[in-house]
Amino acid sequence: MEKVKIIQTAHYVPDLVVSNDDLSQIMTTSDEWISKRTGIKRRHVSLGENTSDLCTKVASDLLAQSGWQASQLDLIIVATMSPDAYTPATAAIVQGNIEATNAFAFDLAAACSGFAYAFEVASQFITTGRAKKVMVLGGEVLSKVVDWQDRTTAVLFGDGAAGVLLTESDDQAAILASDLQTFGSDAAKLSAGLNQPLTSFGDFKPKQISAFAMDGHAVYNFATREVPASLKRACHQAGLELAEVDHFILHQANERIIKAIAKRLKLPLSKFAVNISEYGNTSAASEPILLDELVKQNKVKRGQIIALSGFGGGLTVGTQIIRY
Repeated sequence: MEKVKIIQTAHYVPDLVVSNDDLSQIMTTSDEWISKRTGIKRRHVSLGENTSDLCTKVASDLLAQSGWQASQLDLIIVATMSPDAYTPATAAIVQGNIEATNAFAFDLAAACSGFAYAFEVASQFITTGRAKKVMVLGGEVLSKVVDWQDRTTAVLFGDGAAGVLLTESDDQAAILASDLQTFGSDAAKLSAGLNQPLTSFGDFKPKQISAFAMDGHAVYNFATREVPASLKRACHQAGLELAEVDHFILHQANERIIKAIAKRLKLPLSKFAVNISEYGNTSAASEPILLDELVKQNKVKRGQIIALSGFGGGLTVGTQIIRY
């Protein structure tokens, strides 16, 4: 398929670490209750840094590590469900912050599948020749839309950002397959930031956006059903058997979901890296955070086959099979 290569990875999380014990001080919960149900032990929470701030730090790190200049970038995409504002786009703020004057920039909203969707969009810009050097970021400050008194959702989420640099590949590295699916009829199963239209002209009072609301049982069933199906379709498209994939880098929503997916695919859990205990669910940032950790630890190596798969609000699922 596309000859598109990941040149560099990077991630950033805020300094403040909120443990499960910390949460038990403000709501009726416990470390045991959270850990048993989710695998989460702690999460990073932003104080004073917005989504664009987190993404700007990742962008600067990507450029510093790669040796690319900001002026060389053609495109910046930020996948986020927690932007700084309705407008300007978070990507536009990042573009200005790093002075990437030759890049056009926009946000993409696909919640926890956002990085996978943005990755696909970026690859299409490269393969059509519209862009040669692209930065794809996933960034979230989900603490802005969490009800910190609701233990069914507040315990799940964390803040963070991560991303990659993409360009044309002149070797064997490539995107081998991609599978994107949307199930809009189930959109109400996971929502945040709902805003209501005017009920009468002249009613211009500031409105409060809604916090996270989720049907946890429905989302669990969706993920354990549709993610394996997406991975199978993508591997079939790539002409590979599931067993040939070296690393399955899945959205870190819940450790139980990841274990259930591995079991349904009849694959060893050792192929499914997990870091949710440290970060919680960081939505569009979770896949690239995990990818960067595995690359930095030299666990993901050039030539290996990796599967990236995000799933969540929309409801959506997005999978890429990549020869790294």
